[in-house]
Amino acid sequence: MAKAKLKVILLRATPDPDEIVALGARLCYAQADVESLRERVEAADQQKFVERVMGRGHLSVTEHASFTFAVEGVSRALLAQLTRHRIASFSVQSQRYVSMADGFDYVIPPSITALGEEAEFIRQMEQMHAWYCQWQEKLGGAGEAANQDARFVLPNAAATRLLVTMNVRELLHFFELRCCNRAQWEIREMAWQMLACCKQAAPALFAHAGPACLRTACPEGANTCGKAGEVRQRAEAL
Repeated sequence: MAKAKLKVILLRATPDPDEIVALGARLCYAQADVESLRERVEAADQQKFVERVMGRGHLSVTEHASFTFAVEGVSRALLAQLTRHRIASFSVQSQRYVSMADGFDYVIPPSITALGEEAEFIRQMEQMHAWYCQWQEKLGGAGEAANQDARFVLPNAAATRLLVTMNVRELLHFFELRCCNRAQWEIREMAWQMLACCKQAAPALFAHAGPACLRTACPEGANTCGKAGEVRQRAEAL
């Protein structure tokens, strides 16, 4: 058992995402056949055209490009938030088929670290693991039937790993909500790491991605964090 560390890896992305988005946008307004449009798109850099498309808010064409991430070292509490984004596909390590008898990694909230209470938190994680093992044994030992009920004593802090796939339009929505300082700290950090990957892979599509305060006044009103300048600096540094 050990403290988990968040890690995001971009595994796959639609090849040449600018081109497929540009093709979709041009098709909407052109009389030319698909092969002619395809040749036109492939013959030139589509970045500036894609930027104009994005600027006009023609976002339906961005749904043709998707990105798949591997994420490790996140809590089951984060998983509950992430799966609220329903226009996405998820594959998550199972606590039913994967035994935790040898221990589980866990996420420690920064607020608990700041209190100097990490040792107490770790002790509690170890106690929960002991309870898990006790129930697992009473329920027949390691195996699906025992695991599925012994896991009920595992904490939200228990770490998991997952794959998540989203199209560009959903990612833009995800980044607007989850990169915001008012988002919960763990999913916010994951979102920023995902955004860094996306900006590197498809700079035109994600040029203005991130919380709303990057583009306009904070929509949170009286609930604003008041740190739009810091948020913009973080986005510029990606």
